[in-house]
Amino acid sequence: MTYHPTRLFGLGLAALAFSFSPSFIPAAHAADWPAKPIEFIIPFGAGGGADIEGRLLAKEMGKILGIQFVPINKPGAGGAKTYTYLKNAKPDGYTVAWSSTSVLTATNIGNVPFKHDAMDHIGQVEFQPLPFAVKGNAKWKTFKDFVADCRKNPGKLKIANSGTGSATHLGALALMNAAKCKVIHLPVGVKRRNATVLSGEADAMVAPLTAAVRLAKAKKIRLLAIPADSRNRVIPDVPTAKELGYKATVHFFRSLSVPKGTPADVQQKLVRAMIAAAESKPFRALSKKAGFTIEPLTGDRFDKMLRAEDKNVIGIMKSAGLLGAKSKKK
Repeated sequence: MTYHPTRLFGLGLAALAFSFSPSFIPAAHAADWPAKPIEFIIPFGAGGGADIEGRLLAKEMGKILGIQFVPINKPGAGGAKTYTYLKNAKPDGYTVAWSSTSVLTATNIGNVPFKHDAMDHIGQVEFQPLPFAVKGNAKWKTFKDFVADCRKNPGKLKIANSGTGSATHLGALALMNAAKCKVIHLPVGVKRRNATVLSGEADAMVAPLTAAVRLAKAKKIRLLAIPADSRNRVIPDVPTAKELGYKATVHFFRSLSVPKGTPADVQQKLVRAMIAAAESKPFRALSKKAGFTIEPLTGDRFDKMLRAEDKNVIGIMKSAGLLGAKSKKK
């Protein structure tokens, strides 16, 4: 089950303050924070949509807090390199990660020997659907057309994803499981994912909306469905799996995380800066252009969403024999 975020716009920053559990609150406080530049760790390669988005958010947060956020790219193993670095960093407020649904996928497939709760999470910044797409001139006009074809030809059609156990892979698994379709999943990587569909190497793909929206507008690819419970405002004509009668949901989000034990008052300052940066004119402009939906989610609401989506990720991985698969090979 995917948790639906509650919109927080217009509530005022004062209403966004949240409480922490006693075990979460360290003895020290950070009245002088920030006093030096803050590392902003990005678990994606430079130049991609997620990188551009993260760097802009970091820039706007720096303006708000009056200190520089220094973007550092640490891609690798589906986010594992960044999350390992974050977990081992000093919890003093000077290391922040631009995290995402990968904080659940990397930890559950076993890319790291810890779970998502080994870190503290500031909150969600945005979310976007994971559309199921085919080439613009493909014979499948609807998702049901694709399903009918794959049922007639089990194990023949190929669906590209960013990597085994990635959110895009889980989106494809959820859709195909719900549709009772047997297909070949191709973990081709972020850079090759779109190209494999355009070239015909793959019959379809699942990708973040920000990676597909331009191609869709240019009619080079056709979006057939999204594994979600409600339609997305950016692509309002694309039906949800739920509408089509398939129980398949994956909540793809981007968020901020910090080392476990980062002082509560520092986290509260980061929450306020994150929300203000997300609502800034430059970030809103990027949202409109790129296609993601700004929706800050913090405190108990974000924790509830993480727990629900973690359960969802575990269920999908179990169905494919992926839960803990990487750690078992080590």
